[in-house]
Amino acid sequence: MFIRGSAIRVSPYFSRYWGESSSHLSSFRRSICRSAQLEFVSNLSSKSENTVFALARNPDVAKNLQALASRANVHILKADITDPASLKAAADAVRKVTSGSLDVLINNAAIAGDYPWTALDDYPSQEELVADFRKNFDTNVLGVILATNAFLPVLKNGHTKKVLSLSTGLADPAAVLGIGHKYAVAYSITKVGIEMANIKYAAKYKDEGFTFLTISPGIVKTDMYGPPKKPEDAAKRQEVSAQFATIAPPGFPGAISPEESVSAMLKVLDGTTPADSGKFVSHHGNRNWL
Repeated sequence: MFIRGSAIRVSPYFSRYWGESSSHLSSFRRSICRSAQLEFVSNLSSKSENTVFALARNPDVAKNLQALASRANVHILKADITDPASLKAAADAVRKVTSGSLDVLINNAAIAGDYPWTALDDYPSQEELVADFRKNFDTNVLGVILATNAFLPVLKNGHTKKVLSLSTGLADPAAVLGIGHKYAVAYSITKVGIEMANIKYAAKYKDEGFTFLTISPGIVKTDMYGPPKKPEDAAKRQEVSAQFATIAPPGFPGAISPEESVSAMLKVLDGTTPADSGKFVSHHGNRNWL
């Protein structure tokens, strides 16, 4: 999660940003979240007028993030998005540095669960299905809501009042149905919940200058699901690649780097206004997920 306020810039922008690392995530999802967070922090803190806050569950083991903390405008805070008390403490810490205001919050943390290549009726047991969905819901939906609620008081005092939540094109029902994608069920279903959460916030704060935006980072060069654990998983990966190929635009270059993804998302975010609040877009600013 990243926040930027009147003195911080971790994601979209303004002078203050707030970010969060996902050190507690499942391994295949952790890589893309960490890559995005590091690039958000690196990109935004490269401008001296920004102050960047990065949130990590275990800051001491986030070595790459610690390296960026050598920059005077980067602050690393310890918190877990599933723990309201730690989020409140982090918000209080930000408030002290920024005199009570924040311009942008970026919700980046997420998990994809333990069964990325499993369809709804193919779990080893119904108990495993329930556990996987609850784990995904706690982080992907409740985590975003808890983090947003924790920082709303300081965002209300900010200039831009923007909240950016990372999602996926797999949360677009039309796209999923169109290509026939049947895997990553807990991940994609809970990511749909993020869009609705932002819509609810947008409805409540439509007259207060807020912009709540849900965005897909595109296909990024990180091994989101990790190496296939079983031969059939490798076949499913090829199946999904073929599905994506059916909607790839002419000249599609393939997966993009974390740097390209973050730069594109920041450009979209910077161009948004309260009139865009509640929208779900790609890193292109439209519904082209690739």
